[in-house]
Amino acid sequence: MSDTMKEKAARLLKKRGSISSLGSHELKAKEYFGRTKDSMSTVSYMDEPGHHDDISRPAVQMENTYRLSPTKCFPVFIVNNILKDVVTSYLQEEKYEAELCRQMTKTISEVIKARVKDLMIPRYKIIVTIHIGQLDKQSMQIGSRCLWDTTSDTFSSYSFKNRSLFALANVFAVYFE
Repeated sequence: MSDTMKEKAARLLKKRGSISSLGSHELKAKEYFGRTKDSMSTVSYMDEPGHHDDISRPAVQMENTYRLSPTKCFPVFIVNNILKDVVTSYLQEEKYEAELCRQMTKTISEVIKARVKDLMIPRYKIIVTIHIGQLDKQSMQIGSRCLWDTTSDTFSSYSFKNRSLFALANVFAVYFE
């Protein structure tokens, strides 16, 4: 019997559960010491290559839209109003506390993202960033860099200050072709 036939027979026996599979180091240990470790591992037939080929899934074909520009422009003015409304309502009376501001950045960004997505602007990916810091006698510069198409991608920004903190909210809208 050839080696390939022996391997196929061994695979069939493993599938049926008649023999357990031993690793090469366990076989050598059995040959040298006459016994193996207390536990023996078995290999499921699912682990063998080629078994997953039996189940075929129907392929879903998506049609190309060939749309390279948006049908509806991103409403920057409306998003600016959303930013102003949300940031001022959350931070108007707040004092700077590091832990509170950390939680507020998460909350404000989620609220802004939900309100912008409610506008139902198709094929735009929305990215929201919020920066909150203590207002003291310091200077700060915040920069953002992106690779985008200037004809369809855009952003909205709003900065806020009260007596103890400052906030900068940015919404980036990137068209998805």
